[in-house]
Amino acid sequence: MEDKKFDELLVEIEKIIKNLESGNIDLETSIDEYSKAVKLIKICSDKLNKATETVNKILDENGNLTDFAIENE
Repeated sequence: MEDKKFDELLVEIEKIIKNLESGNIDLETSIDEYSKAVKLIKICSDKLNKATETVNKILDENGNLTDFAIENE
């Protein structure tokens, strides 16, 4: 699951939510689906955190990642 793209994970989470909201599945299946959604949400959160860290860095002249800082005027 972790190798899937963020957008693919969101689509999968949305499907699970619709399925749970439909009320057409039994309790055991609902619990399984809920557990799967929680795992997918955790993966998405991790991907977002990693993306945030990457965006907060820029390449310096040597091609190294350095922290991005905005200079105040």
